[in-house]
Amino acid sequence: MIRLEKLTKIFDTPNGQIVAARDVDMEVPEGEICVLLGPSGCGKTTALKMINRLIAPTSGKIFINDEDTSTLNDVELRRNIGYVIQQIGLFPNMTIEENICVVPKLLGWDNKKAKARASELLDLVGLDPSLFLKRYPKELSGGQQQRVGVIRALAADPPVMLMDEPFGAIDPINREVIQDEFLKMQAEIKKTIMFVSHDIDEAVKMADKIAIFKEGVIEQYDSPDNVLAHPSNAFVADFVGADRTLKRLRLVTVEEITDQDAPAVSRHSKAKDALTALNDSAAAVAVMIDGDHHPVGYVSAEMLKGASGLVQDLARPLPAVVPHHADLRAVVSEMFANDVMWLASVDDSGRYTGVVTQPAVTAALGETYRRASAKAER
Repeated sequence: MIRLEKLTKIFDTPNGQIVAARDVDMEVPEGEICVLLGPSGCGKTTALKMINRLIAPTSGKIFINDEDTSTLNDVELRRNIGYVIQQIGLFPNMTIEENICVVPKLLGWDNKKAKARASELLDLVGLDPSLFLKRYPKELSGGQQQRVGVIRALAADPPVMLMDEPFGAIDPINREVIQDEFLKMQAEIKKTIMFVSHDIDEAVKMADKIAIFKEGVIEQYDSPDNVLAHPSNAFVADFVGADRTLKRLRLVTVEEITDQDAPAVSRHSKAKDALTALNDSAAAVAVMIDGDHHPVGYVSAEMLKGASGLVQDLARPLPAVVPHHADLRAVVSEMFANDVMWLASVDDSGRYTGVVTQPAVTAALGETYRRASAKAER
């Protein structure tokens, strides 16, 4: 847990005082990710750097797991905080293994334990230890170096991590991959993380909570869904963008809105039986599946009406399928691309899991507004 109480930083300059952060109050629960957002010079990076005392606070308190960090010296404090920066900061004259082992060795870990930790962490981010441990940073791609930078901050298993635009210098394709790897890792290790970003889409994807800063003050601190659906003022609404409702598509997965009861029929089903199954449901189509339960086509009531024979003789190819773990951006994109109102969803093995529809997408986006309206009525 990270808790900031009335945290303030005032810089003295030749032209007078500049208030970089003013009375910042916030709490990041244990195991959650908080992303700090805002325009340049808004105080988000200053707030982050005060936590590990790279910038000394003017006033206020910082607590980590209920311990007042002002009672700790700089070395004690920083050894308990993982820190990741955009520039990565790997030591070029050290191997990847040596880079990861730096802090554990400073903390007195024996060599065997430190090396085992390096191997474990590389495996956690999808880098084969047998291939990467003995390489030097220059032998890795930028994306691979960034992954090493992240896990180096985790090497001594700190309770808290601070990340200053850690993926900002990576190209969009690799950034998505690294973000996904990081979220998988976080699901296992559940660190408490404070994360500075300039990218609202990144924040929506990564954060449990978002803090939006303006001129050193937090304008809104809330879940990504509430920030997008209910911005606290005009500044926040403008900052998150006019397309904020569309950004919320990232927050819902296919699995959450899939109709698992949508009818599925085998290739060898009779047309009349498939029509009965459709009529007994509210679905627009029945998905045809093969012997391994993979979706391979579809039929509609119109196609089946008055027809005889087998489903496989009438079925049409599926317009597309979407994986159950994808977010609704993928659904909407495929629906627009194929001019359809429904798609079949599949699990990681490609097995049919149900149908997702355009009305279900619309309903999911409207849920936050309905909850807010019901709360207001109470």
